[in-house]
Amino acid sequence: MTARAPIEAYLNQLLAADRFKDYGPNGLQVEGKAEICKVVSGVTASLALIDAAIEARADAILVHHGLFWRGQDGRLTGWLKARVEKLMAHGINLFAYHLPLDAHAELGNNAQLARVLGWSATGRFGEQDLGFLGELPQAMTSDALAALVSERLQRVPVVLPGDGRPLRRAAWCTGGAQGYFEGAIAAGVDVFLTGEISEPQAHLSRETGVAFLACGHHATERYGAPAVGAHLASHFGLEHQFIEIGNPA
Repeated sequence: MTARAPIEAYLNQLLAADRFKDYGPNGLQVEGKAEICKVVSGVTASLALIDAAIEARADAILVHHGLFWRGQDGRLTGWLKARVEKLMAHGINLFAYHLPLDAHAELGNNAQLARVLGWSATGRFGEQDLGFLGELPQAMTSDALAALVSERLQRVPVVLPGDGRPLRRAAWCTGGAQGYFEGAIAAGVDVFLTGEISEPQAHLSRETGVAFLACGHHATERYGAPAVGAHLASHFGLEHQFIEIGNPA
């Protein structure tokens, strides 16, 4: 059992939470028990994850997508009230780290996605250095890369093949980072991977020849929270469990 305060301080320092300009607050979003024995990690602080954490007798939940975002009016009503009410009724602490969890060089979503795909990062690009750059272990076609993504992530990607060039230099940024495509193109890559696709990316791929793969927002961000959760458990001697709540997005 470890006090909440040193766990919070350690996470904030580990993930450099203060460094990021983000879409919502990073760190402790809902205060629960003062002592923590078990941490559940997950992608999103959904009601399903909260219910599963209650069943697992967790004292804390660590997620990538928390409860509070820029533009909310602050009222605890409807779905938000239901989630907060359950957390507080059971004394569960909620820790949420958005961009800090994407960016961490070893435990973050981008680093962990590279691990799953068998890649290594060689550099960064984009706003707040969120995008990763790297060389593929061997040149491959867009079809071969799509097959690799399907196998490793269990998700069939949307593929824009560009001009069909061999893919050697890659850029990636998990989640909804389709807006980073232009930065990836400027960095001189052959392919860019992210979670989502919007209308402009098809035209950019055709006109620049750079391939684009949309591999699923949830599918690309399943790996950072459990990596941090396992690290936290090892550091403080806590129990940790990753709970997967499926999402087709």
